Amino acid sequence: MLAATVARRSTLAVSAQDLRAVSTWSNVPAGPPDPILGVTEAFKADKDPRKINLGVGAYRDENGKPYILPSVKKAEEIVQSSKPDKEYLPITGLPEFTKNSALLAYGAESDVIKQGTVAITQSISGTGALRIGGAFLARHYPHSKAIYLPAPTWGNHIPLFGDSGLEVRKYRYFNKETVGLDFEGLKADLKAAPEQSIVLLHACAHNPTGIDPTPEQWAEISDIVKEKKLFPFFDMAYQGFASGSTAKDAFAVRHFVSQGHQIALAQSFAKNMGLYGERVGAFSLTTADPAEKARVDSQLKIIIRPMYSNPPLHGARIANAILNNADLYTQWESEVKGMADRIISMREKLYTTLQKDLNTPGEWGHIKSQIGMFSFTGLTSPQTKALAEKAHVYMTADGRISMAGLNGNNIEYFAQSVDAAVRGQL
Repeated sequence: MLAATVARRSTLAVSAQDLRAVSTWSNVPAGPPDPILGVTEAFKADKDPRKINLGVGAYRDENGKPYILPSVKKAEEIVQSSKPDKEYLPITGLPEFTKNSALLAYGAESDVIKQGTVAITQSISGTGALRIGGAFLARHYPHSKAIYLPAPTWGNHIPLFGDSGLEVRKYRYFNKETVGLDFEGLKADLKAAPEQSIVLLHACAHNPTGIDPTPEQWAEISDIVKEKKLFPFFDMAYQGFASGSTAKDAFAVRHFVSQGHQIALAQSFAKNMGLYGERVGAFSLTTADPAEKARVDSQLKIIIRPMYSNPPLHGARIANAILNNADLYTQWESEVKGMADRIISMREKLYTTLQKDLNTPGEWGHIKSQIGMFSFTGLTSPQTKALAEKAHVYMTADGRISMAGLNGNNIEYFAQSVDAAVRGQL
């Protein structure tokens, strides 16, 4: 009897290879690695003390360390001293936070603020805001499911809007020859887009190029958008962090609204408050009147409820404590300007070292003219590969660097490594 049982079990035994072959998930293909996270993983594995990580889109201080803003520390103390509860937020988030987020973006003098016609919800940072916006437009924008993105754009924009149900198309933005804005190509592509298409616009500190239109160019873009009846969707992930002025960085958003455009807007507080892991953001739409706002609000709740029910609480309380306290707000603006100014100083130093001190082949003026956290250096993929393998300098393959990763301790070594890569000496 025992022998028969053992024999039967033996015939039922399946090898690990056979199990894998019949697994429910056996046909799931391996996805490509994330280009940014891959850079970070390679950096962490590198044991060379000279190594530099210029891939991560997070601010670092003069010593290359993560930086918590003093205003954020104070705000968190204020929040904790109030002995807050841990109850659920409403579906659209902390009402005081969303009110103050709208004020920060649109400005107190904006008609949409005065008239109370901004439909707004808290979101899971800027990515969550974009995802809510994509879902809302896919479901409710009556004219088109096509969204035009700048080429290049933040890598996550493309899958994000595709997964939202929108058809992703592109318009020209970057001129490789000048390492600057392809303004004529941009205008031509927007004029050629079908009427009433959606167009995504980076409000400031364009990611990944660091190239922004001038106020005069924004005015021209606004006129084209109006002429073609396009719907503008702004991604404003860096308000205050680009120039050091929250008002200056919101120029494009405020100009479009002042010109009568109805817009969608994604805001993030990851960069300008250093609240990366707290995931604090907001999504808003400008509406025609309070009744329309109420209807839009109701539909935003219908989208959010099955997606994640309601947003996180702690980070929104921190951000709101800053936005709602005049002294703390002033301190925060000063700290944001300090971060922006440090990055600008790194641009100046890098330009001077490459262009004047090392006489590196090429023209490097774009390093200074670009703005915000990122810079499109113009380095080629083989050059970036050589920098990683030979100089222990890590960036994305397209030559984008995070300027926040440079500091007084590593900028000379970085410039020398770039010079060697450009000269083919690595």
